[in-house]
Amino acid sequence: MGFPTSFKKLRSSFSESGFRLLLLAVLVGIVAGSGALFFYYATNAVDHQMLGRLGNYHPPQEGIAATDSSPFIDSLQLDFRWFLFLLPVIGGLISGWLVYTFAPEAEGHGTDGALEAFHRKGGLIRSRVPLVKTIASIATIGTGGSAGREGPIAQIGAGFGSFIATKLGLSTKDRRILLLAGMAGGIGATFRSPLGGALFAVEVLYRDPEFEHEGLIPCIISSIVAFSLFGTVAGWEPLLATPHFRFDHPRELVLFGLLGLACALLGRFYVKVFYGMRDFFHRLPFPNWLKPAIGGLGLGILAMFVPQILGSGYGWVQSALYGNMALWVMLVIALAKILATSLTISSGGSGGVFAPSLVIGAMLGGAFGASAEVLFPLLTQDPRAYVLIGMAGFFAGVANAPIATLIMVSELTGNYGLLAPLMLVCVVAMLTKRKNSIYEKQVAGRFDSPAHLGDFVIDVLEGITVADLAEKGRPPVCVPGSMTLPDILHLIATAKGAYYPVVNDVGLMTGIFSVNDIRRILNEDIPPGLVIAEDIATHEVMTATPDEHLPQIMKRLTLRNLEEIPVVDPDEPQKVLYMLSRRSLLAHYAEQVEKTREQMAD
Repeated sequence: MGFPTSFKKLRSSFSESGFRLLLLAVLVGIVAGSGALFFYYATNAVDHQMLGRLGNYHPPQEGIAATDSSPFIDSLQLDFRWFLFLLPVIGGLISGWLVYTFAPEAEGHGTDGALEAFHRKGGLIRSRVPLVKTIASIATIGTGGSAGREGPIAQIGAGFGSFIATKLGLSTKDRRILLLAGMAGGIGATFRSPLGGALFAVEVLYRDPEFEHEGLIPCIISSIVAFSLFGTVAGWEPLLATPHFRFDHPRELVLFGLLGLACALLGRFYVKVFYGMRDFFHRLPFPNWLKPAIGGLGLGILAMFVPQILGSGYGWVQSALYGNMALWVMLVIALAKILATSLTISSGGSGGVFAPSLVIGAMLGGAFGASAEVLFPLLTQDPRAYVLIGMAGFFAGVANAPIATLIMVSELTGNYGLLAPLMLVCVVAMLTKRKNSIYEKQVAGRFDSPAHLGDFVIDVLEGITVADLAEKGRPPVCVPGSMTLPDILHLIATAKGAYYPVVNDVGLMTGIFSVNDIRRILNEDIPPGLVIAEDIATHEVMTATPDEHLPQIMKRLTLRNLEEIPVVDPDEPQKVLYMLSRRSLLAHYAEQVEKTREQMAD
């Protein structure tokens, strides 16, 4: 059997749309991998120039195994030039001006932006966002901001996935899947974690243990391609070098379980500080573009006392993995890193929370392991292993992504000998504080996502027609096509609903407009008396007829993200009978679910 025959069989196993998605996932992976490479080298170059050469700040390097001559770190003192505290201010100024001038949705840690686009924006991300996010994040991270690469590269990859789907005119569902594929490719490449990146993209969407399973295969393909491209250029070594850890003392699971609890509690504190700091900056009477610089100043002042908080912090994790850090130093860095990350990102700076979370978790794990070795020497096999496990446990607790996190940490360290304790700690950390999340745009589960609103109502609504809900419809507020804007505003001032059919002289619908359409017109410099209803209306109207079934209507509403739909006479399609709202459909759905439950109970 030759290759062409095998290719045809592979293609026949997918639908035409599905096969197209797989091919597009390859393209998304190429772009995500290229973006990750550019972002990686550009960030390192700025970091080298600003922190290294200008600030004389040289933390330990990640990815280099410790030797007998590696120094033991028992002090916070570090050589640097006195003006080091001003460098994050520069990054904050550049980042703040770029973001709030060109793409305000690019502020913050990026992953939330991708999550919101998936759940509430039909997978749409403005094409300028990836570019703005890239430059702003390079400025923030390269000047010492306590932030990571995962958020920016997630939004960059997601932005390209959204862009290509939009340009090709794909459906909303396919656009969402390519958005996830872009996230997976960027993260898989950046952290040398192809499987972890794919799982993270489909798991981080929800607080409950659920996956966006439709996107898993495209995410895997994109992540493989991006990882391969990144590795070919930047090398194949894991991000962090580790000793050869192994797990063969089941009694130690008790201590690992306690570490999971500690990760959950500190994670709760982290989230409270993070969003408390955001609320604090929102209240400051300064322009938004200036706030990241204020946060950078706070970070720089803190760095005068704890310089280890600057940058990603992977070098300090590297030292802790080989047992070269004092217990009290690790504790101080963990707490200071929480404050530093909040000052950087919650002020509006651009960067991810993954790297800082790994550093905080590693320092907590290292301190816990050092304490356990003193208090429970018979139970503690290797205190350094707690550093690696703390990394995974802490991030799993604040991201509600235990499966992806334990795989990512294993891949980025190249160490798979601790999978059993990693699984335990990640699950304990997540379950202890179920509602705790650093990702504010996560939803509880698929049922709670607007992206899947139509998926869960179809079975219950089967067999019910639009006519059955006629009494729940509202009479249309029809607007003559020649009516001017001031008269329109007067007409709809007390009207209910959000959509208004535009009719001709004989009362037949020629278009429709919403309250949002009027808002857009009001923002333009056009005299209101010159604007008529025909100018505002959309003339391609999506309608329903009384004999159509509700699942079709729900899919139609979901596809266009509409709140209402006009129900028209099937014999005279331009004659509006009444308006049917999505709320009425959902209320009817709730009634049917309740009836079904009562019948099952009987």
